[in-house]
Amino acid sequence: MPSWEPNASRKLLESRAALLNTIRIFFSEQGVLEVETPLLASSSITDPNIEIFETKSEQKKYLQTSPEYAMKRLLCADSGPIFQIAKAFRGQEIGRYHNPEFSILEWYRPDYDYHKLMSEVFELIKVCLVGCSKYKKISYRDIFCDLLEIDPFIATQDELLAVARRYLDDIKLDLKRSEILDLLMGNILQPKLSSEGVCFIFDYPEDQAALARLRNENGIAVAERFELFIDGVELANGYTELANESQQRMRFISENKLRIEVGKEPRAIDEKFMSALKSGLPFCSGVAVGLDRLLMLQVGCSSIAETLAFSWDNC
Repeated sequence: MPSWEPNASRKLLESRAALLNTIRIFFSEQGVLEVETPLLASSSITDPNIEIFETKSEQKKYLQTSPEYAMKRLLCADSGPIFQIAKAFRGQEIGRYHNPEFSILEWYRPDYDYHKLMSEVFELIKVCLVGCSKYKKISYRDIFCDLLEIDPFIATQDELLAVARRYLDDIKLDLKRSEILDLLMGNILQPKLSSEGVCFIFDYPEDQAALARLRNENGIAVAERFELFIDGVELANGYTELANESQQRMRFISENKLRIEVGKEPRAIDEKFMSALKSGLPFCSGVAVGLDRLLMLQVGCSSIAETLAFSWDNC
């Protein structure tokens, strides 16, 4: 007879409910509107590194990997500051910190740049996690230069690969620059943050920009993006939002070219999202926080599965 019991205890279910209530009170006090957007949409993302779920119905729909595009459409319609607590779905992500279905907190602040948003993220973290009284901010360039002695903005692909091969075994020689940077950050640098407490890494290279705005710094493109790590656990990803429709379209096209290069089908660009950008996205910053990971840190669990009523292999 198959096991039917839930993963999470009654106490953990109560902790999750209390966390959600704390978050809603925080944003209510800040005057940020809670919204809901569809989990199923007619388009998805072009990112070659993220697998998606799609329906088998006559009108194909995709489970959303994030409410980002829909929320930005609301921003373009003058919603003002908004937040959402939602489910998101990403295929092939199973592990200590990953479940294919997960809970996400996402919010957007018109008139905020990414540094101001980092400050607000920390204010929320202080409310949710007892004992958090300070944080560090380290630039992406500085953490690479200090710990790996290489500048990720000017190093060649071969130089980055050589550093990766010093630390990691069985490195593929045909990795792209962005993939090497991901390996170095995820496998070498991120573990070193385990003793740093609350730490923001900010200002990423152009090929790590995601949907972030770029700025020119001494002839080098810098993405106004940040990630939050707590005791080495990646918790949040945010940026000053790219509002230029033509630049965003070029990024999507480039991602589809990468998909083709690695043998994957290109994905249709979300034209409703593009039309919204063309109509005008207000200057704003946004961030996504992994709620299951936040709960995991709050209660001291060793894996996300312990925080879920039913984990991926138990539903």
